[in-house]
Amino acid sequence: MSLIKIGSNGLDTGVGGKVLQVVTATDSTERTTTSTSFVTASNTLSVSITPSSTSNKILILMTSGGGNNGTGTASYSVYRGATNLGSGGNGFLSIQSNGGQIQSQVAVNYLDSPSTTSSTTYQVYFRASANTAYLNLNGNPGSITVIEISG
Repeated sequence: MSLIKIGSNGLDTGVGGKVLQVVTATDSTERTTTSTSFVTASNTLSVSITPSSTSNKILILMTSGGGNNGTGTASYSVYRGATNLGSGGNGFLSIQSNGGQIQSQVAVNYLDSPSTTSSTTYQVYFRASANTAYLNLNGNPGSITVIEISG
């Protein structure tokens, strides 16, 4: 994980939309699950950021190679702490197969409003509806980047 802070003494009053900090994590190990509930994709696809203001936003960018085998669906999401930021059981997106193995690029872009100045963890989760779901499939590495943007 790396942390890049941009700017020195903050922003002028009333100025919004500036990038304040960026945190990234990557993982290239192929991960699998047969769980029908969302599980942690990888402890390495987890980042923590401490917003400097409760009005600031966090832009989440996640990408990976994904897929599933057999008939079923692989679903992918990002959690803030214990909160699934995606849409319930489908998360942010799902890959469906009617048999055999299917592969796809997984990408999530989401603007979060955590309303906190406490350390906040964002982590990739995934699940299978049946058979096996994959993350970082065939060496397509995954990454999660969070960007604090001034409110």
